[in-house]
Parts: sequence; structure tokens; C-alpha cells
Amino acid sequence: MIEAQNLTRRYGDFTAVEQISLTVDEGEIVGMLGPNGAGKTTTIRMITGFLPPTEGRVTVGGKDLFADPVGVRGDIGYLPENVALYPEMRVSEYLTYRAMLEGMTRAQAKKRLPETITSCFLEEVEGQIIGTLSKGYRQRVGLAAAILHEPQALVLDEPTVGLDPKQIIAIRELIRELGRERTLLLSTHILPEVELLCDRVIIIDRGRIVAEGTPESLKESWVGATMLRVELKQGTEGVAEILERIRGVSSVKPIDGGRSRFSLECEHASDPREAVFRAAVDNGWTLLELAEERASLEDIFVRLTTREVIEPTAPEPDESADEEVTS
Repeated sequence: MIEAQNLTRRYGDFTAVEQISLTVDEGEIVGMLGPNGAGKTTTIRMITGFLPPTEGRVTVGGKDLFADPVGVRGDIGYLPENVALYPEMRVSEYLTYRAMLEGMTRAQAKKRLPETITSCFLEEVEGQIIGTLSKGYRQRVGLAAAILHEPQALVLDEPTVGLDPKQIIAIRELIRELGRERTLLLSTHILPEVELLCDRVIIIDRGRIVAEGTPESLKESWVGATMLRVELKQGTEGVAEILERIRGVSSVKPIDGGRSRFSLECEHASDPREAVFRAAVDNGWTLLELAEERASLEDIFVRLTTREVIEPTAPEPDESADEEVTS
């Protein structure tokens, strides 16, 4: 549905995005994950046609963005990180105005508006002035404007940034509902968002794709050494030394500095859980927990995006300053 090939964006000598290629299949929800300044917003703006790439090509539904920009814009709904709204307008007035910008007739807008307001749970505030709405409701208005023309694909840039926990839950539920009917590309640096919403993850760092796959496949690929978590009912002297002598255990680290909780790093392809259990029985320990620890998406993200040597680099340009109301 969405395909980007070798997208590159340079600002003078600084390269914000370099040779990024990605696809989002029809009906798929893909999360673009990366730290602040990684190039996510720049990539999103190139895919949606709001920023020309220095190099590369974008197609949506088989249409080339640069050969048929109007056709592609009609197939994409875009929610930028900073939603551009008219605070003095009422919700229904603003959505009607956006419908006109999208080329809809008044009859089409009149038919489509109630459906969109219902889909985005805006019934209670459709007559309210936008400037009086909470940020959560303003995000819903932005989503409503993005889906008003019934696009095949939605592109959302940091849709929950700046919201409180209750608002985040509401917006996530709305995104999940919208994703059941549309292809969706979601840019974020919030890890739980990706795990809760996305079928596939693309991790970007310093303008490049550094990993790609489902959350589960990424965890399996980057799991490294097997880890065991051991918890005893009461702390006992010498537990760490006994555990270290077990075949297959390469190191033992106390958790929280205590004597009752330990993290065991195991040798490759070894499974010393039975031996740990027998050691507990032989030494009279009361074993409360013996569990295998799996790598989390957070572990993978930190490993891929943490710089061992910090070098001075030019920051990604602040594009929020030139954000404008567009169709």
C-alpha cells in the first residue's frame, strides 16, 4: 500500500534521513520507532508529500507521489505531531471547512461529517469551540480531519505526545479502531504504543533503519544469552556462590543488592533450571520464583540506539516552526 524507496533528506552538510526504504502492506499497522531526532518526522513528511526528498521515491496504492501528488494525497490521511487547527472555529465548522479543502461537495460533506464525528467520539463537543477543548479532544479533531475524505492509508506522527494517561488510552483505542479498516503507519518514540498497536516495527536511528520485524521476531533475534530470574523467600549467605557453580550458569548478579533475588546469565543453549531447583532443595531454600527472562522491546531499542561514543552532530531541524494548515 505504502512503499518508500531510498528516501534521503539533506540539509546542507547534514543528512537527516539516509537511504530509507520501507513498505506498509494493505491492512497492516506498522510502527516507526526511534529516539527524538532520529529522522522519524522527516521521513513521515516525505512519505506524505509535505517535504520533498533529496533522493528517493514514494508510491501509495500504486500511484507515484511525485507524478500524481493530488491522487496520492487523496489516498492518505495525515496527522502531524503538532495538529494545525483553527481555535476560534467550532468542531463541526472546522471539519466542514476541511471537507471543502479535500475537494468534497457540500452534499458529500453533509453525509460524511456525522459518520466521522461518531467514529472519533466527538458527538459531545461537535458544537464546541476548538480553543476550549482539551488536548485529547483536539487530537481527536485532528484524526477526524485526517479520515474525513475516507483515505485508504493513515499516517500518524506522535499521536499521543503531550497527553495525560487517560487521554493516551482513549487515543490508542481510537487508533486501534481506525486500524481495523485502514492501512496505518505510526511514528512514535513510546515503546508501549508500538507493542499494543503495531503488527510490525521499524526502528530508526540517526536517519537509518537499524532493525525491522514483528515485536516477537525482534525479541527472538536480539535475545542474546538466556537469563533466569531466581527469588528466594529469605536471604541466605553464599547463595550467589552456589548458583555460580551450577553447570550452564556463566554469571550471577544480585537484584537490588539483596541476598534473595538474583539474575543468572546462562551459557548458550543451556537450561540450568532443573539444577537450580535441585540446589534449592539440597540447601533448604524456599524458592518463590524461577523464571526465564525474555528480552523486551525496550532492551532491543536501547541496544540499537545507544551510542557508546557521543559525537557532536548537527540536530535534526525543528520543522514544527513551519507547520501549516494544509489539506
